[in-house]
Amino acid sequence: MTTIQQHDGHGGQDRTGESEAAPAGGAEPATVTGVAGVLARMRALDAALDADDGVAVFNRVYLSVTETVARRIGDGAFHDPTAAGELDIRFARRYFGAVDAAAAGLRPPACWRPLFQLRRHPGIRPLQFALAGINAHIGHDLTLAVVDTCRALDCEPPSLEGDFDRVGDVLTGLEERIRESLMPGPDVLDIADPLTHLAGSWSLERARDGAWAAARMLWGVRRLPEVVEEFTERLDAGVGLVGRCLLTPLN
Repeated sequence: MTTIQQHDGHGGQDRTGESEAAPAGGAEPATVTGVAGVLARMRALDAALDADDGVAVFNRVYLSVTETVARRIGDGAFHDPTAAGELDIRFARRYFGAVDAAAAGLRPPACWRPLFQLRRHPGIRPLQFALAGINAHIGHDLTLAVVDTCRALDCEPPSLEGDFDRVGDVLTGLEERIRESLMPGPDVLDIADPLTHLAGSWSLERARDGAWAAARMLWGVRRLPEVVEEFTERLDAGVGLVGRCLLTPLN
C-alpha cells in the first residue's frame, strides 16, 4: 500500500479538495498510541477488573487477540505492517472510549451499553459476555476504525482489505477456542443447552463481513454528513440490539 499524506483523522480535505463529513461516530478517543500502548492498557484493565466482571471477560479475549495480532505484525505476516498497526490502534481506541465513558458515568455508544449495564448480572454466562463484547467491537467499532484508518493514511478501503482479512483470520481462528473455553461444563447442562442455541445464533464471520460492507458504504458517502450521521446512529443501535439479545439471562 502507498500512503500519500498523513492526516490527523478528524476531517479536512481529501485528495480531490472536496470537503468531507466529520469522522463517523464522533471524535475518536486518543487514549493510547502504538500497539504496545494498546496491550499495556488492556493488561492494566485485566489487573483492575474483577475476574467475573463481564467487561473483564471480554477484555481477556480481546487481549489474547491483540497479542496474536502484535506477534504477526512483528513476524511480517501483514502486507503493510504500518497500516495494520494503525487499524489495530484505532480499533482499540473505540473500545477504550466506551470503557472511559462508562467509568466517568457517561453513556457509552449504544452497541456497548448492554455489556456495561449487565456486566455483573448473575444469570449471564461468561461466553455471553465475550460474544456481546465481540459483537459491539466488530459490528460497530471495526466499521468506524476502517474509516478512521483510511482518513489517517489517506487511502481507500480496498487498500486495507488484505490486512483486514488477515486480522479477521486471527479472530476466526480464536473463536472456536473462545467458545470451548467459556462453555459451561457437563455439570451445568441445564444452562448449556440454551447457551449453545444462543451462541449459535451469532456469527463472527457474518459480523466481520457486515463491518467491511458498512465501512465501504460510510467511506462512499463521507461527504454527506447527514447520511453519515444517520447511518452511524442506526448501525450503533442495531448492533446494540443484537448485544442485548446475546445477554439474555439464562437462569
